[in-house]
Amino acid sequence: MNQKRIWGWWFFDWASQPFHTLLMTFIFSVYFAEIAQRHFLQIGDSITLAGAQAQTLWGYGLSISGIAIAILAPILGAVADTSGRRMPWIWAFSALYVIGAAGLWYIVPNQPPLIWAVTLIGIGLIATEFAAIFTNALLPGLAPRDEIGRVSGSGFAFGYLGGVIALLVMLMLFQETPSGKTIIGIDPLLGLDPAHREGTRFVGPFVAIWYVIFMIPFFLWVREPRGTGRAIRIGPAMRDLWALVRSLRHRPSLASWLASSMLSRDALNGLYGFGGVYAATVLGWPVFLAGIFGIVSAVSASLISWLGGHADRRWGPKFVIVIATLTLTAICVVIVGMDRHSLFGMPLSAAPVIGNLRLPDVIFFVCGALIGGAGGALQAASRTMMVHHTTPARATQAFGLYALSGKATAFLAPLLIAVATAMTGNQRIGVSPLILLFLLGLILLVWVKPEQENEAEL
Repeated sequence: MNQKRIWGWWFFDWASQPFHTLLMTFIFSVYFAEIAQRHFLQIGDSITLAGAQAQTLWGYGLSISGIAIAILAPILGAVADTSGRRMPWIWAFSALYVIGAAGLWYIVPNQPPLIWAVTLIGIGLIATEFAAIFTNALLPGLAPRDEIGRVSGSGFAFGYLGGVIALLVMLMLFQETPSGKTIIGIDPLLGLDPAHREGTRFVGPFVAIWYVIFMIPFFLWVREPRGTGRAIRIGPAMRDLWALVRSLRHRPSLASWLASSMLSRDALNGLYGFGGVYAATVLGWPVFLAGIFGIVSAVSASLISWLGGHADRRWGPKFVIVIATLTLTAICVVIVGMDRHSLFGMPLSAAPVIGNLRLPDVIFFVCGALIGGAGGALQAASRTMMVHHTTPARATQAFGLYALSGKATAFLAPLLIAVATAMTGNQRIGVSPLILLFLLGLILLVWVKPEQENEAEL
């Protein structure tokens, strides 16, 4: 194994994870929910309905991004396999990633451009998902087959470690608390004005800068195999893709895996995408508290992803996927059953439990740690499971299908949450469709047996 090349490949996870950690989940999404809720309050909505409106808008924005990814991901994978090139695509989508993240600086708290906010998040999300298709496609060529699980799990662990360090830097040096200081008691660096929420808004440019710096090892150390660089031929690429789709009827394990993965990853992304909104509008958390919550979650994700990689190596990816999915399902049940004052209808004490944190806050902190850990292990093991269903020569096309399975219904979880929230006016009930998605994904795993598929069909 070329260890330097593996480290370069891991740096993509390190560089890109802050988009999910800081923007999608723990800082920007909370800020968006806060300013959107205030906006809807100002136009006459109740506090509950304003929170539901904020969650609905966020959900519809993520749905539109999911539709774009679902349509284009398998096509891009097929074209890249035909041309044999992956790095130029990673360069292109990296540029879009930086544009989408950096533009969030302009989402001001007063008269916020909410549509522009979800548009920029959508651009960045599309870019990072497409870049991941091509970096994942490099995985089969990095290590022997029996080492892929460890490499994949370690990559996710390294990425989550990058996410938590980026979050710590953001909270300590830039993001203002209600006092106007950062969590370590200093003024935000670079002269950022707390009155205009500049410390919080800087999260977008910060994520863009982080990505630019830490993609350098990736581009320096990761090289494509020789023989790449053929001319792009869209016709043959699409014929190959269609043949691969048709072959699924003869490959029950792969077909079942793609369907299971489609549902479980969609539900997981729903948890990631709406956790910050839930914290801000149901529990009333400020941005800095959600950031501390994010540190706990990211540390858990890094540790459990690493452990999950070793469990994958010993017992296989299916075992890890089952345990992670059961854990995430239980978390969804708790989230649906809890609000600021009760759990499953039982009143909770208003007395602080730890510091100023009440029992619902502590419960949600535990849920966050489990979401981060189980989610990281699930994604790493899922990536390994896909490797068991493909070969290096067809990897980009296969991971294009993998992205399609994960994004063909990527609009579904946010759309179901948005519709359920809009219909009921209740954010907790709006999260309940995720339980069904996780359970359906778990049932489909019964037919996932890659070792029984004919090697010639891979």
